Amino acid sequence: MKQLIIHCAPELTQAALLEDGRLVEYDTQYPLESQRAGSIYMGRIVNVLPGMQAAFVDIGLAKNAFLYIDDLLPVHVDKQPKIKPSITDIAEVGQMLMVQVSKDPQGTKGARVTTHVSIPGRWIVYMPDADYIAISRKIDLEAERQRLKQLAEGNLMPGEGVIIRTGAIGQSEEAIRDDLQNLRDVWSTILAKRDETHVPAQLYQDLDLLPKLARDVISDEVQEVWMSNNKVFEEMRTLLRKQQPGWRGRIAFYDRRTPMFDHFGVTEELNQSFRRKIWLPSGGYLIIDQTEALTVIDVNTGRYTGSIDLEQTVTDINREAAIEIPRLLRLRNLRGIIIVDFIDMHAEDNRAKVMANMAEAVRKDRSKTTIVGWTKLGLLEMTRKRK
Repeated sequence: MKQLIIHCAPELTQAALLEDGRLVEYDTQYPLESQRAGSIYMGRIVNVLPGMQAAFVDIGLAKNAFLYIDDLLPVHVDKQPKIKPSITDIAEVGQMLMVQVSKDPQGTKGARVTTHVSIPGRWIVYMPDADYIAISRKIDLEAERQRLKQLAEGNLMPGEGVIIRTGAIGQSEEAIRDDLQNLRDVWSTILAKRDETHVPAQLYQDLDLLPKLARDVISDEVQEVWMSNNKVFEEMRTLLRKQQPGWRGRIAFYDRRTPMFDHFGVTEELNQSFRRKIWLPSGGYLIIDQTEALTVIDVNTGRYTGSIDLEQTVTDINREAAIEIPRLLRLRNLRGIIIVDFIDMHAEDNRAKVMANMAEAVRKDRSKTTIVGWTKLGLLEMTRKRK
């Protein structure tokens, strides 16, 4: 059972997604918070670094944004030159260009940007200049993949591209077409604003938290949506009626004395899940360390001693960790390179069991998560993209 718990206060909006009573996703938004990731800007190149094959772009933020050459070349592989040119051949100081933030500013680093614009909708992600069709890997039924691909091919104009989202499974041609047209209208508005604005300037910002939840999270899999603010409850109910008239879930106003996050156990889970040391139910534990480059997770036996032999004890802990780690990645929204140091196992079939547990658990993640495999040192390497 999936439940979405939304707490709205004047200073903060919090959203928690529960699966069978366990917290798996958490998001927040402050009233004055200006979202960067997904936003589109008209910027100006202020520095070109041939040694790094990159450029810095002024988009109006405190720090200049970083643009790598791969994000400047055409998005479609067939249109890229066979030999990558020097960035000085395609970028120069003073040049104006439209970019989209692909990674938020972090610490001393500015935002990372790309010229490969993509605008998310309910069923598809619209790419005005991509000229290709991609389908979510989570749509695994071949007949449905072919149906959706043919549907997209029949409605796209030359040069356009789309990514078909997992939620598009079973959707009608009319629903996909309407979503596509809405995104085309958004793109037309962006282009019109680009032609009228002074550089640097923001041209587009993705939806606020509540509309984004209605678009990306609330589906037939979510049985209940609970809200603590009566005004926002009415707004969300109106929004859902407009965006998802066929949604069969239940939206309810929470009016009990016990704080809503306490009632659903969210507060306790938040307190436990964001620590460096995370205890597993069996008595084992995880250590999670995050750097700018990657996240390292260490698995330990802790208080668990097992009941058969060492190999079985280690395998039991590792399999439990393999199920818990993907949940923590979603909850803490850890991205980039992730290295998991499981306890050493000697039997290859036990390593396969751990890998199978991990593969099954990451399928629940809305963000693209790739299990690269075991390194020569016996570490499990993964990558996770931003939502």
